[in-house]
Amino acid sequence: MGTRVAVMSIIVENADAVWQLNEVLHEYGEYIIGRMGIPYRARKIHIISIAIDAPQDTISTLAGKIGSLNGITVKTAFSSVKSDE
Repeated sequence: MGTRVAVMSIIVENADAVWQLNEVLHEYGEYIIGRMGIPYRARKIHIISIAIDAPQDTISTLAGKIGSLNGITVKTAFSSVKSDE
């Protein structure tokens, strides 16, 4: 199955959900290329960016799991870069 490269932008407004978010990200760790987190203390939120290389349905499932967490918003941007593996 082929894979796609994508970037997920995550905004955490509920700090109590961070441990759930980390559990989900750990579950999909084999697909994650890199992760960057920025605490925005003035607004009391966290901004996280995830680079991922995975089958499109895996990326969509991950985004759905993250988006279902209370106080967390996620948006995904897909690259046109694909693999045929």
